[in-house]
Amino acid sequence: MARDNDSYQQVFILVGFSDRPQLEIILFAFVLVFYILTLLGNSAIIFLSILDARLHTPMYFFLGNLSFLDLCFTTSIVPQLLWNLWGPEKTITYHGCVAQLYIYMVLGSTECVLLAVMSYDRYVAVCRPLHYTVIMHPRLCLQLVTVSWFCGFLNSFVMCPQTMQLSRCGHHMVDHFLCEMPALIAMSCEDTMLVEAFAFALGVALLLVPLSLILISYSMIAATVLRIKSAAGCKKAFNTCSSHLMVVSLFYGTIIYMYLQPANSYSQDQGKFLTLFYTIITPSINPLIYTLRNKDVKGAMRRLLKGEKGAREA
Repeated sequence: MARDNDSYQQVFILVGFSDRPQLEIILFAFVLVFYILTLLGNSAIIFLSILDARLHTPMYFFLGNLSFLDLCFTTSIVPQLLWNLWGPEKTITYHGCVAQLYIYMVLGSTECVLLAVMSYDRYVAVCRPLHYTVIMHPRLCLQLVTVSWFCGFLNSFVMCPQTMQLSRCGHHMVDHFLCEMPALIAMSCEDTMLVEAFAFALGVALLLVPLSLILISYSMIAATVLRIKSAAGCKKAFNTCSSHLMVVSLFYGTIIYMYLQPANSYSQDQGKFLTLFYTIITPSINPLIYTLRNKDVKGAMRRLLKGEKGAREA
C-alpha cells in the first residue's frame, strides 16, 4: 500500500514533442499521412488474403496476420498521439496508460515471434518445395500463429504489472509520446535493477531467439539457393525471401537497439524518434514491401478490381 496509493486516480502527462512546438504540427501531418497509408495498405492485404482463393496459402495466412498486427499496433498508439500533437492537452489516464502498455507489448512481442514463423515458412518453401503443402498444413499454421500470440500475451502479463507497480513518488510526467516500458521505468524513484533484469531476459527470449531462428533459416536458404544452377530459380528464391528480409531488418534493427540496453543509458529524444519509426513508418511501408515485388498480390488486386468493374457494367 506504500506504493503510490493514488495510482489509480493519477493522470499521466505524455511530454512527447511538447518541447518542440514548431515540430508538433509537422509531425501531426506526417503521422496522419502514414497512419492513413497503414490503414489502407494493411486492410487491403487482409481483405485480399481472405477474398482471393489463390491467396489461401500459408504465406498469405501469415502475411494477413502480420498486417492485422501492424494495423492494431499502430491504432493502439496513433489516435492518442494525434490528439496530443494537435492541442495543448497532453494527458492520459492511469487506466489508459495501462491499456496502451499492455496492448503495445502484446502486439509488439507477437510480431517478433511471427516474423520468425514466417522465416520458417520461407525455409520450407525454398529448401523443401516438394513437401511444402504437407509440412505447412493448415493445422500447423494455426498452431504457429497461436504460439506467437501466446508469447506476446505472456511477455505483456509478466512485464506490465512489474512496470506499473514501480513507485513513482508522485512523478506523473512521461518523457515520451506513449506509455512505453523504458520511459515508465526511467521515471521510477526506486531501484529498478530487478525489473530491468526481467526485461532484459525476456528481451533476449523474444528478440534474440527469434532473430537467431530467422538467421538460421536464411543461412539454410542461402545454401540452397547457391546450389540452384538456373538463373530463373535463383531469382524466384530471391523474390520469395527478399520482402521478408527487408521487413525483419527494419523491425528488429530498431527494436533491439532500443530494448536491449539499460534504462539509465536510454536517450529519450533518440528513443522517441526510433519509436516513431517502428510504430508509424514501418507498419505503413510493410504492405508496399510485400506487394511491389509480389505478382500474386498484384494479380489478386487486378482480379478484384476487374470483378467490381464487371459487376458495375452488368
